[in-house]
Amino acid sequence: MQESRIAQQGLVLLGCGKMGSAMLAGWLGRGLPAGSVWVVDPHPSHWLTSTGVQINAPLPKTPAVVLIAVKPQMMAEALPTLAAMGNAQTVFVSVAAGITLDRLEGILGDQTPIIRAMPNTPAAISRGITATVGNTHVGAAALEEAEGLLSAVGEVVRLTDEAQIDAVTGVSGSGPAYVFHLIETLAAAGVAQGLPEDLAMQLAKATVAGAGALAQQAEEDPSQLRVNVTSPNGTTQAALEVLMDKDAGFPTLLPRAVKAATDRSRELARG
Repeated sequence: MQESRIAQQGLVLLGCGKMGSAMLAGWLGRGLPAGSVWVVDPHPSHWLTSTGVQINAPLPKTPAVVLIAVKPQMMAEALPTLAAMGNAQTVFVSVAAGITLDRLEGILGDQTPIIRAMPNTPAAISRGITATVGNTHVGAAALEEAEGLLSAVGEVVRLTDEAQIDAVTGVSGSGPAYVFHLIETLAAAGVAQGLPEDLAMQLAKATVAGAGALAQQAEEDPSQLRVNVTSPNGTTQAALEVLMDKDAGFPTLLPRAVKAATDRSRELARG
């Protein structure tokens, strides 16, 4: 994290809900001085008031970074208050879903350096992944600065085109919900086979969490990991014949789900 510029000029966090709080906790944990952070939030939490950051105080005229973490429906009301910082050196980073770079430029000025980012909810435990893309006024140093901030809550990847962000929404933005539903249905299936509900849920959660951790740490790709656990004519093969069915299994179902989320993301971006 390029803390020197931020520490000198300040960082403004617009909105401090779950995502904003997770990022703020990560920054402070990495040593960013609390006095260099201004938070604008109409309902500050007890935790926020205990951090030592400046809350709903007069903002610096030219902060290094403004990070926008308000809900999309609050954007139109919240951003005009920051418009005076636009068309200058302040870098704006938006994690608001569905708000395009064009829309942000329309509010902040078409010479404003703006980065759009798509995090996901595991950021709350610093296990998220965030995709970033900047407009034409964002240089390499600004991208690195923003990615340093966003890396406080997990991995960061850089997109080559803003159009990719809708697909990112479909895969990783909405993806945690797919996994949570997998846990729900896996536990329910265990109950249907005779397990107590609490035991079935414990098994399902640990299995999904463990498999995800193994997929991240193993040298083999997920296809090979699947093969490794599948004995010929064994129990796993019997299950995979259902899940991998080309007409009713994951190969058909998951692409449909991701497409539906991606299409909806495009619709929301069009307003």
